[in-house]
Amino acid sequence: MRTSAIGDVVFASPLAAALRRTRPDAWIAWVVEPGIDALVRADPAIDECIVWPKTQWSALLRSGRWLALAREIRRFRAVLRERRFDLALDLHGLFKSAFLAWLSGAPRRVGLGAREGSSRLVTEVVPRGGDRARISSEYLYLARHLQLDTGDFLPRLRVAPQVEASARAMLAGNDLVPGGYAVFAAFTTRSQKHWFDDAWRDLSKRLHAQTGLVPLLLGGAADRAAAAALVRDAPEIVNLVGRTDLAQAAALVRDAAAVVGVDTGLTHMGIAFAVPTVALFGSTCPYTITGRENAHVVWRGLPCSPCHRAPTCGGRFDCMREITAERVASELALVLACAPAEERNRETVR
Repeated sequence: MRTSAIGDVVFASPLAAALRRTRPDAWIAWVVEPGIDALVRADPAIDECIVWPKTQWSALLRSGRWLALAREIRRFRAVLRERRFDLALDLHGLFKSAFLAWLSGAPRRVGLGAREGSSRLVTEVVPRGGDRARISSEYLYLARHLQLDTGDFLPRLRVAPQVEASARAMLAGNDLVPGGYAVFAAFTTRSQKHWFDDAWRDLSKRLHAQTGLVPLLLGGAADRAAAAALVRDAPEIVNLVGRTDLAQAAALVRDAAAVVGVDTGLTHMGIAFAVPTVALFGSTCPYTITGRENAHVVWRGLPCSPCHRAPTCGGRFDCMREITAERVASELALVLACAPAEERNRETVR
């Protein structure tokens, strides 16, 4: 169970492959919320993607329709229990995910860093351990606790053929070709993780002048207004924010020449697809060990960083302001130079 949070689903992705290597005969299912399933459906290590209708349950709860909610819970419990699972892994460590693990009826239910009283619903709790500087570290720690074949344990995603076709059509409609553009992943749900519009515009001009790559801005529907402001006075940026679904966005990331982004799911996808990536961190704790030569992290490491959801700078966000477009362009040149050495890895991911 890792039902939501795009970035965390990306980070957790190598766990499925580790389970498959260890138990090739196992039936492996992933429980996700609607929309997030697009990230795991094409994974060859997954036999089944089970979509948890969280939105429906929440609507019934808010409207006080208790009997209808109870019926839906029983229906979903039947879906889970007919699989006769032996092991349930709660990768959130929250009450909602532990409740789903409990509904599954699995005799062994492991909670990762249990919070919100979720420990009462699992049979064992594994702390969030490992080297925090390494990407996917807490999931690697869990995999080792379960004595799985961890291999290189790096995030990996797959794109379904029909999704690839729709993404390629979108590229063609904007006079773009695979490998001819760089994805800008500028948006996330927390403003303190954002880089500044003027820095993005500066970088886009440097990128286009130095490499000929077209900057392609991606994001969700909620980011449209912010995207319109960012691309103002930057005609070289192609703005597809709010025009793709999650699967199409993943396909566009996969076919990019490079990715530059803040601490957000699209940026982490770049590493999962072995695309040359530069990740910008400020208020959140970075993974500085990416596991790939063509993925670099820029983090100033100020005394106030990471502040997470409680910035102390009065809205200046010095940790991000001190990251210059010149520095990012330099890092981008370095990861692009590493691309040939990573090409075999990228083809494996594809």
